[in-house]
Formats: sequence, structure tokens, C-alpha cells
Amino acid sequence: MSSFNKLVRDKIPEIISANGSKPVTRVLDVDEYAVELERKDREEHREFLEAETREEKLEELADRMEILRAQAELLGYTPDELEAVRAEKAQARGGFAMRIYLERVEDD
Repeated sequence: MSSFNKLVRDKIPEIISANGSKPVTRVLDVDEYAVELERKDREEHREFLEAETREEKLEELADRMEILRAQAELLGYTPDELEAVRAEKAQARGGFAMRIYLERVEDD
């Protein structure tokens, strides 16, 4: 018997059953879900940092994107609303494509 005690993707119990094991699950309440999404985000971020190949990094970024979408949905936002705010901020303040590193601001 293995213990996991963590938030998993919706089809994981089905996959476990198809492999001949019995998953023991429960549905989290909203507060628990919010906490577990944050925990899962930290886990996926750590996995991204530890990923060694380009393909592994892409997989972990996709996992983080799924978590961000779930967090937005939990707060009542749609993916389109999230993207609109991202685009608005990029338009007003820029993105990160130019790789600018601010060392300091000097007063005249």
C-alpha cells in the first residue's frame, strides 16, 4: 500500500483502477482545495526547476499552467479573463522577452 495524500488530476483514479489497484479518494472542500492547489503549484515549480531536458521542462510548464487555470477558476475567473489581464499588463508594462535586469535606480 502506498500513501500519497495529495491533489491529483481528475483521471488519475481511473488510471489507477485500470492498472489493477484500488484508489482511495475523497473530494476536497473549497478551502482544502485552495490550499492543495498552492501545494501542488510549489511541487510542480520544484519539478520544473529539477527538470533536465527541454521536454521535461515543457511537461512541468504545462502542469503549472493547468494549476494556474484551476486557481483562476476557483476564484471565479475564466481562462479568457486571465489571458486578457496578462495581455493588458504586457501591453502596459511589457513582458520579459528583452531579459532586462534592473540593478538599481539612481537619483539625480
